[in-house]
This record gives sequence, structure tokens and C-alpha cells, in this order.
Amino acid sequence: ILVGKRLSKIYTRTGDDGTTGLGDGNRVAKCSARVEAMGQVDELNSLIGLMLTEQLPDDIRECLVSIQHCLFDLGGELSLPGFTLVEYERTVELEKMLDTLNESLAPLEEFILPGGTRAASLCHVARSVCRRAERALWLIKDDHSVGNPSRQYINRLSDLLFVMARSLNQSAGESDILWKRQPSSDSANQT
Repeated sequence: ILVGKRLSKIYTRTGDDGTTGLGDGNRVAKCSARVEAMGQVDELNSLIGLMLTEQLPDDIRECLVSIQHCLFDLGGELSLPGFTLVEYERTVELEKMLDTLNESLAPLEEFILPGGTRAASLCHVARSVCRRAERALWLIKDDHSVGNPSRQYINRLSDLLFVMARSLNQSAGESDILWKRQPSSDSANQT
């Protein structure tokens, strides 16, 4: 595995011109699709870190720690165009956890709203950021697009975060918050 230089000095002033350095030494615009995707993945990883401050079942805690490491690998992959760090097996691990958590949940017959416990609510926020990160991965159109294993991983991760939020609510004795279509103001005035 390639490991870039470790920073001993946090500020370098090299980014003052609107560019940032990638792990391969190339400089790119801070507003490039690749840097945007790196930021989205970093934000998601930070949210997972915030989730880990909550009281969580051991299996979910272990899964989230593993996810953080994989997201860091994904950030490294984005920083090293053309290099693959996230392997398909990581997606298989997510799918196994998805299946395990989903087994104990009631089938969904309605849409649910984000909410419930603080841990589940944070999970829903992470899910929505994960979806944004996924869109950002698809926007990279340079010579080294993101590999399918990484795209699959981030797609499956958003699914897992949704199921995980439901599982966290269930383990805390909270019900899913079901969406109810609100009557329009026109139909309310006609009655």
C-alpha cells in the first residue's frame, strides 16, 4: 500500500491559490469534482465518528468502526487517482450486516421519516450525506474515474445506514415514524 507523506506542519500555504495537493503529488482545483467527493466522504466519516459517541449495540459499534476505516481508504483512493483501495469484499460485509439487521425489523409498508432516538437520527443524517457522497463519486469525470467497488460500497452503505437507523430505534423501544400525507390547504378549505 502506498502511504503518502505524513504532515508534521499542518499549514503549508500551498493551498492559498485555490488548489490542493493529491496523494500522487498533482495539484488540482479545490472546486474540482474529485476534491468535492473527498470532502463528502470526509464529512460522512466525521458523522460516523459522531454516531460512535452514542450508546450503541456492540455489533453496530463494530460495524461503524470498520466503516470509518473503509471510508478513510476511499478518501485515499480519491486522493490517488487510478489507485484502488476499496475492494468488493467490503460491500459484501455491508450486505451481511444489512441482512442481519433487517431480519429482526418489521417489513416496511409505509415511508418513514428520519427521527426517533438521537443515535437513529444521526444515522439518518449520515445516510443523507452518504447519498450526496455517492452522487459526488459519479461526478468525477477525469482520466481516473472511481472504481465500481467504491461506488457499490457507498451505495450499499446508504442502505445499511437506513436499516441501522430503524434497528437503533427498535433496540431503544422506539417505533418508526411513519410518513402521513398531509391534506392540502385547498382540500381542507372545501370541507
